[in-house]
Amino acid sequence: MFVGLFFGSFNPIHVGHLIIAQHFINETSLDQIWMVVSPHNPLKEKSTLARDYDRLHLVQLATEDNPNIKASNIEFNLPKPSYTIDTLTYLKEKFPEHKFAIIMGADNLISLPKWKNYEILLRDYPIFVYKRPNYNIENINYPNSEINVLDASLLDISSTKIRELIKSGKSVQYLVPEKVFEELQLLRIYK
Repeated sequence: MFVGLFFGSFNPIHVGHLIIAQHFINETSLDQIWMVVSPHNPLKEKSTLARDYDRLHLVQLATEDNPNIKASNIEFNLPKPSYTIDTLTYLKEKFPEHKFAIIMGADNLISLPKWKNYEILLRDYPIFVYKRPNYNIENINYPNSEINVLDASLLDISSTKIRELIKSGKSVQYLVPEKVFEELQLLRIYK
């Protein structure tokens, strides 16, 4: 199986994440997308994150009805902070029957040289990139790599904006999947 790994804090997951994932299922040779909930991205501040299992639970709710998109907690038992190369090394050992690819936004493609062992990622794994406004990747060239850039339908939605709306008592209905919206009202994770 050809699996695309969509890494993220998903703090919380929103419809923009799901639109991107479905677009890559529809427009590439990927069989499945695993939404990998990252406990701690080394390039982000951990203090802003909701608890790992709360974020995972919301991703599970958001993806449970789609057989091609799965929630993954694979990084929960790996050393922190989470480095993509370490996760891929682990996954390659655990699932030798699968081929893995990385899904990322144009912003991450630009910052890739800051990633641990990024040369190995470029050499050993296909990378699927979705364009983002204000990030020009036309002149980026990483030799010996397989980079596929797609025009995915993007919405101007961010997890940060969703958290701000919740904290200010405003509704995030329609910005997150309905099951996630209902759960956010019950759990009050971001209040």
